[in-house]
Amino acid sequence: MGAAINNRVRELRQAGDGMTQQDLAAAVGVSRQTIIAIERGRYSPSLEVALKIAWTFGQPVETVFRLSDEPE
Repeated sequence: MGAAINNRVRELRQAGDGMTQQDLAAAVGVSRQTIIAIERGRYSPSLEVALKIAWTFGQPVETVFRLSDEPE
């Protein structure tokens, strides 16, 4: 079994203007339920969705998503 993917989606979404889950979902082109599942670590997004989320936050994908066994 592969390593889990940790993410900073909720942290980045709530920073600044406090983007809602619905706002992020609309920007990325997924459902609000998908964003909830990603934030809770219950769903690992496709590469395309991960890149879109990172782009929305103006961050490199490796800043938003990280393998659980990867050093900080």
